[in-house]
Amino acid sequence: MRIGLVLAAALVCAPGSSWAQASSATRAAQEAVAESLPLGDREDEDFASRGFVSAWGEDQIRGDDGRVVWDFRAYDFLNQAAPETVNPSLWRHAQLLARAGLFRVTERIYQVRGFDIANMTIVAGDTGLIVIDPLTSVETARAALSLARQTLGDRPVVAVIYTHSHADHFGGTRGVADAADVAAGRVQIIAPDGFMEHAVTENVIAGNAMSRRAIYQFGVGETPGVEGAVTSGIGLALSAGTLSLIPPTHTIAATGETLTIDGVRIVFQVTPGTEAPAEMNFFFPDFGVLCLSENANATLHNILTPRGALVRDAKAWADYLTEALRLYGADTEIMVTSHAWPRFGGERVRDFIASHRDTYKYLHDQSVRLMNAGYTGREIAAQLRLPDTLANRWFNRGYYGSLMHNSQAVYQRYMGWYDGNPANLDRLPPTEEAVRFVRAMGGAASVLAEGQRAFDEGDYRWAATVLNHLVFSEPDNRDARAVLARTHRQMAYQAESAIWRNMYLTAARELEQGVTPRAAATQGADLVAATETSHVLDLLAVRVNPQQLGARRFAFNLVFPERNERFAVTIANGVLVHESGVTLADAPTITSPRGAFLQALSTGTMRRAVISGAIRVSGDRGSLEGLNEVFDAPDSNFAIVTP
Repeated sequence: MRIGLVLAAALVCAPGSSWAQASSATRAAQEAVAESLPLGDREDEDFASRGFVSAWGEDQIRGDDGRVVWDFRAYDFLNQAAPETVNPSLWRHAQLLARAGLFRVTERIYQVRGFDIANMTIVAGDTGLIVIDPLTSVETARAALSLARQTLGDRPVVAVIYTHSHADHFGGTRGVADAADVAAGRVQIIAPDGFMEHAVTENVIAGNAMSRRAIYQFGVGETPGVEGAVTSGIGLALSAGTLSLIPPTHTIAATGETLTIDGVRIVFQVTPGTEAPAEMNFFFPDFGVLCLSENANATLHNILTPRGALVRDAKAWADYLTEALRLYGADTEIMVTSHAWPRFGGERVRDFIASHRDTYKYLHDQSVRLMNAGYTGREIAAQLRLPDTLANRWFNRGYYGSLMHNSQAVYQRYMGWYDGNPANLDRLPPTEEAVRFVRAMGGAASVLAEGQRAFDEGDYRWAATVLNHLVFSEPDNRDARAVLARTHRQMAYQAESAIWRNMYLTAARELEQGVTPRAAATQGADLVAATETSHVLDLLAVRVNPQQLGARRFAFNLVFPERNERFAVTIANGVLVHESGVTLADAPTITSPRGAFLQALSTGTMRRAVISGAIRVSGDRGSLEGLNEVFDAPDSNFAIVTP
């Protein structure tokens, strides 16, 4: 079977470089992990291969412009025994994720896996196809549907179901459905209540910071290989194609709602605030198939994703799995999810749901118990371990989320960032603290020597702590950067979590080569069009620079005729305030298509647009002089591992 990943954008270390090999400490750690693995449990090996029908007939998927958006050859290196530079548990998991193609789940239900980070599930109705989660990109979704039609016939798509509000589950919509068909009622788009709000806003206000950190989480720029990226833990990687979105025509607001689509009955369970703010599970009673969306996975998930997001509710997550087990467990024979492979057999499915549920429940309850005993987030993370009955199940291991990260997320949800110790109430900024740390240890040479000693002894966590202080104190200290980079690389090799590996490797490359400049992340046209103007103005509000604004005050009315929208906007005291449907008396009015206004504001061409007539201003134009100057353009390439 073909295996794949989108082509990476840049090379890291040369394979085989002596400084990129596993150290003796790492080799010992890998051997210890290998000896502890439950290798007798080969259930996943069966499930990941069962029902294979066919593979994509080409090595790559390309966009209309010829650009490669997915490469089925990129993970061919997995066809060997685990190397010393990859955690053996992660290696096994990656081999299973890399099994790609069309799979028959049961009569009338199929999945395309390995074409993107997520799965596309396809249900054959009486006359057409129901597509569940149309991947991230138009190009990969189109290819996945084409592969399915080779077996199912050239049936039309009659419905698309979005399981939840993350882009890897709706971005490829226009690859399987035409907006005109949706508008004409020939295709339904079904999603959980709140889908549109969360799909377009989750990454808006903090989008720049989240996008930068996502580079680390997904290892963007890290070449897949034994010394590079080894999946994203929950799937191979995000495809690099065109993101799209067609708004839902029907939303599911309550558990128990039942729809019959092209002869297929579906019973829904809404699960808000779990893996996504808007998410749902659903059951096919005629087939005995339960879809648990991304609420159940072949790995422990993130309660707080490292790229940044609102902290999820581990207790609610567990409780909704309990509800799913009660509502549908007795009648379920097969379970499918939005990532990885299905599970077959009613007893196996029920066992999985209960064990996976117990993992999230244990994570929540024991983190809170220790918190109430006075332990801080870091202290809880250092001691929390799953009982063997849970830890020895492959699907509870931390290939994507991790127990250490998640326990601190539970602490943060209840207690916030402050650990209660006043010494941490007003800590120095990292650079100032680093300068004092280096001075207290006797200077840069002493700190470097201690970092090197820790590295040589395989004490990588301490080495990273010491050397990080030195790099923040002396960012141009090449020796410190080099040893810290080697430290991060060894920690990457030992990591069971694919995204921890990605973050360590990206940090190492950044220390060695500096920040790789990348264009600022942009929203797809569909997402921009779907974003409420109030959210756009919220984004402008968090870009107001108080120093550039100074004592000035701006007040104006903003009218977008094509959207029948009017806003009163004031900018003063360092804040932007907007109100919908309100008019400010004696204030100028800016009338423009929304796109033209945002383009002029973001490019600093407001004056030119007004002069050309693209934007009309009535009232006192002079009071708007300098409006462009008060907004920051955030740096999309800010440093992370250096000051």
